[in-house]
Amino acid sequence: MRTLEDMAAALASGKTTSRDLTDACLTKIEDPKGEGARAFISVDASGARAQADAMDALRAAGAEPSPWAGIPISVKDLFDVRGQVTAAGSRVLADAVPAQSDAPCIARLRQAGFVFLGRNNMSEFAYSGIGINPHYGTPRNPFDRETGRVPGGSSSGAAVSVADGMAAAAIGTDTGGSCRIPAGFCGITGYKPTAARVSLEGATPLSSSFDSIGPLANSVACCAILDGILSGDNDRVPERRAMNQLRLGVLASFVNDDLDDHVGRQFEAALETLSKAGVEITTFEFTDLYELPTLNAKGGIVAAEAYAWHQDRIEARGGEYDPRVLSRIMAGKSQTAADYIALLNAREAMIDRADAKTASFDAVVMPTTPIVAPTIDSLADDSDFTQNNTFALRNTLVGNFLDRCAISIPLDTGGGAPVGFMMMGETWGDDALFAAALAVEGCLQQN
Repeated sequence: MRTLEDMAAALASGKTTSRDLTDACLTKIEDPKGEGARAFISVDASGARAQADAMDALRAAGAEPSPWAGIPISVKDLFDVRGQVTAAGSRVLADAVPAQSDAPCIARLRQAGFVFLGRNNMSEFAYSGIGINPHYGTPRNPFDRETGRVPGGSSSGAAVSVADGMAAAAIGTDTGGSCRIPAGFCGITGYKPTAARVSLEGATPLSSSFDSIGPLANSVACCAILDGILSGDNDRVPERRAMNQLRLGVLASFVNDDLDDHVGRQFEAALETLSKAGVEITTFEFTDLYELPTLNAKGGIVAAEAYAWHQDRIEARGGEYDPRVLSRIMAGKSQTAADYIALLNAREAMIDRADAKTASFDAVVMPTTPIVAPTIDSLADDSDFTQNNTFALRNTLVGNFLDRCAISIPLDTGGGAPVGFMMMGETWGDDALFAAALAVEGCLQQN
């Protein structure tokens, strides 16, 4: 029972209860040999059990609010949940006043009857694709746990909680890849919607231009269900596309430059499998993407918007920030208003060119990250951290910059390091992307 549909069916048939599902998750969270203490910043065990019992009572009376009522999930420490402190993975906000109300996305999940287990650890203020947190510890990637590899960020604890079965799904945010990178590194599915699809109210901001809210889960269907609830659209899974009707675009360069050998082999094998299944695969160029490093040289739009939000907090409590996060935020201080406006204009122009270039494809596909999850120890030096963080974010950031929806699907690597297969759709093409991703997932996971 790994997917939301499996759990919903078991709950409906009486094969399990919300209390059983919730207790099973809490047992894994509380296991001293597991990653619960690092994957969660806080756990509301008593509250979760009370919610589970309430959902079981409603189901017994035939009054459950949705098929998903009673399924236990976790949420990134970035969202307002009434009665809880929104610390955003920081010490700076750890003494803030508890939220008086739920963020709209949390309210929709609560209305559907999901059980909230606790708040997931994350990169401080969501500003890293690696997932290291010096304040609350770093949850270990489920792959090669003995060595100790990063989980990916910034939704680090969210990914580990799902991969380890500590939650059926998790809600994260994605500004430059923060749902898809940890999903790719940890071998699960992560979704970034078209940014405006889900309200950002009640979520601690990083970049108002790039922030988006999405799920991390065990399947494409799980992500589609949760995205429908978060957006207020619907919680129905789109109909899967036929393989011989799919046209996928593969960028010839930039996102496929300097790939780790393991990542490159897995990606090429996936393309071959899809081609044999009848998918039309076309390689194309969009060299505009080589402008991104220059556009982001001073931290880009994200750093400018992050600094605007943080500048007063930095003046008051800058010494309490993760130094690596602080340095990225401070890059925004060097930008002028003219720099910022020029970046916004450059982004809009590139979006227009990209839209024209990719309109004929059902999705553009690429490796989620060009590297496998590095070891935690290998990132002790700041320069090594910066290099790996930049590389981890390279491919996923394309979707944020172009304001697209995108999903990372895990490839079967035969026990090797997890590799994500990313599909990028069009702006507001979320439903179409889910339909295509369901077909690709089914093909790749049966081979």
